[in-house]
Amino acid sequence: MAWETVVGLEVHVQLLTRSKMFCGCSAAYGDPPNTNVCPVCLGLPGALPVPNERAVRLAVRAAFALGCAVQPRSIFARKNYFYPDLPKGYQISQFEEPLATGGRLDVVSPERGPFTVGIKRLHLEEDSGKSFHDRVPGMTAVDFNRSGVPLIEIVSEPDLRSPAEARAYLTALKQVLRWIEVSDCNMEEGSLRVDANLSVRRSGEPLGTRTEVKNVNSFSNVERALAFEQSRQIALIEGGGAVEQRTMTFDAASGEVRPTRSKEESHDYRYFPEPDLPPLVVEPRWVQRIAATLPELPYAKYQRFMRQYGLNSYNAGRLTEEQAVADYFEQAAVSAPPESVANMILGELFSLVNQSNAGAQVPDAFRSLKVGPASLAELVQIVADGKINLSSAKEVLGEMFASGRRAPEIVKSRGLEQVSDQSYISGLVAETLSAHPIEVASYRAGKTAVSNFLFGQVMKKAAGKANPQVVRSELERQLLQ
Repeated sequence: MAWETVVGLEVHVQLLTRSKMFCGCSAAYGDPPNTNVCPVCLGLPGALPVPNERAVRLAVRAAFALGCAVQPRSIFARKNYFYPDLPKGYQISQFEEPLATGGRLDVVSPERGPFTVGIKRLHLEEDSGKSFHDRVPGMTAVDFNRSGVPLIEIVSEPDLRSPAEARAYLTALKQVLRWIEVSDCNMEEGSLRVDANLSVRRSGEPLGTRTEVKNVNSFSNVERALAFEQSRQIALIEGGGAVEQRTMTFDAASGEVRPTRSKEESHDYRYFPEPDLPPLVVEPRWVQRIAATLPELPYAKYQRFMRQYGLNSYNAGRLTEEQAVADYFEQAAVSAPPESVANMILGELFSLVNQSNAGAQVPDAFRSLKVGPASLAELVQIVADGKINLSSAKEVLGEMFASGRRAPEIVKSRGLEQVSDQSYISGLVAETLSAHPIEVASYRAGKTAVSNFLFGQVMKKAAGKANPQVVRSELERQLLQ
């Protein structure tokens, strides 16, 4: 009987706020250690927390984007555990009464195609500090700048069935959160961190014992870690052993997962309501105003692009990875053939953006382009009208990208406009066929591949400026006479 893998993910997402969750300290990344701290985020006696309204607003926005039901009343709780980077000895989170429950996320599985992952809950919490084990020889250094930074934790249902599906889910989740501008989801800066739970079972059996791999720092490493743990559990059970409920860590260098401690359960954290914070009550009208600001979400836009513009799945998927790119495409597609616009954006324009904006975020790059959507559409239409060929279009786009000049100006100044005059091209073809009687005879004897040679000779006579489609058509006509 085949093995089935069951995966659920807990994703911690830093919210795009200037200040921390319960105090006014800066939430900026990269400042000198222990400079963005105060009595509240350091947990000093007598300091009282005050919730960050923008953090609540962003959390509600994320909940609606994920189809969750936002609860009118939720409770902050103390999650008690002791670690050097947790200054209060507890973390303010939510437990029994979270902000939002019961959502869903549409995902395209590399194995099963489109399917839906349930979202069990979405709740607010604060981050801990950060420990550094390599800064001071023989000691651990602690930076509390991150302590108190606002997070949402998004807990999926155990609906994922492979490491590859886990990666697909994370990719889709990151896309939605960036799309609605809730988080930058920058894993290098710790803005998105993943805890992955995995168990294996024989088909039809109850859920097996799960292990949790904590704080994996990239989507590819999540997939690698789960693949290793999946194989480890199957081999262990098939060898007569039993899986223990443990917390694991992933070693990216070796590709192995190792146990660190026994897996904690909720009772280990001794949750109880935060006595310094009243229940979080959100007014329905306030919540609905936030919901009304949500844009069309990426999966819906992806489906519409295929339906409305006739794009294939690949192009529609690429164009809807970032909202700025999707908006750019739609504005350009108003006045030029959509498929040609998509190909120009995903081909030459993306290439130019990547070359000139190394390390920059794609949305920022597209918002500052010198080539506006209308200008790109103008170039695409010039190609569609047969005035220049694709090779010349790339040259023109490069100049537009650098200078911001319009396509017709560049085409005219560089003399790039191709000739489509039928009588002129007919004369060139006649001259070429007259100069190559042996090749013409070969073609008419059935060696049709020779037409490529004759086409090249015509284009050479025209100095590359003849319309290739017109040349092909006229060449075929005269060869068949």
